Amino acid sequence: MTRLVHHARDLAPASAVVMTMGALHDGHAALIRAARAHAGDGVVTVTVFVNPLQFGPNEDLDRYPRTLEADVKLAEAAGADFVFAPDTGEVYPGGPPQVRITAGPMGEGFEGASRPGHFDGMLTVVAKLLHLTNPLAPAAGTPRTAAFFGQKDAQQLALVRRMATDLNFPVDIVSVPTVREDDGVALSSRNRYLSQQERVAARALSRALFAGRDAAGSGPRAAVAAARAVLDAAAREQPPVGLDYLALVDPATFTEAAPDHTGPAVLAVAAKVGGTRLIDNIPLEFGAPE
Repeated sequence: MTRLVHHARDLAPASAVVMTMGALHDGHAALIRAARAHAGDGVVTVTVFVNPLQFGPNEDLDRYPRTLEADVKLAEAAGADFVFAPDTGEVYPGGPPQVRITAGPMGEGFEGASRPGHFDGMLTVVAKLLHLTNPLAPAAGTPRTAAFFGQKDAQQLALVRRMATDLNFPVDIVSVPTVREDDGVALSSRNRYLSQQERVAARALSRALFAGRDAAGSGPRAAVAAARAVLDAAAREQPPVGLDYLALVDPATFTEAAPDHTGPAVLAVAAKVGGTRLIDNIPLEFGAPE
């Protein structure tokens, strides 16, 4: 199903796309606004599709929030021209696809280790939605399509960029900084699952990342140690924050950065608060030792 959002402009070939699973919030609005600014008078399409390939057998596919009417209103207010909200049969008309895109070694660690197959499903649907929303080969004289992704899902962003490079997708992958609440918690559709006490406990993730950022001037080891100290303390509180991983990674390969790493890095964390699994990260930059 394609939902038309009415904007008074001449429609040109699609030039920007923002892919979501719905339950849109201000973080998604920031992506759409960035796509609108990039596209100018071109077309901005927002996709809303809860992709079953991304969910494991014990994950929350059935209870994942579906708020299409509100999503359309938010997308329109943020500057989208179209909301493409297909059902599962439209995206996978023959049932679960037999041929899929695999994330390879880059998708096996961190989120991939906790959610086996998740990134294969994500990359498969991203490729399909790029085909469904845009002709991938731009016509002569027209700009390349740009696809916008949030930095909060850092491993996803790294894998989409690698897929576009490795498979020669004529699409520019553009990242948009994480949007946070006033207390630092990263906006996420899953935040709505948190109780009031759990929501307070969830602040530990961003506090840990900010502590790592503040210690980054002393090098990678110091950044990780400062973040871990915050999370260790949060694990002893009630409700506890159950750490899955804390890692400093190379954003290009999503492998752990060496202790003497220089250049860009991502400090990434995943943890459970109550029954809700949350992820967050912060970009860092390390200079060469003097």
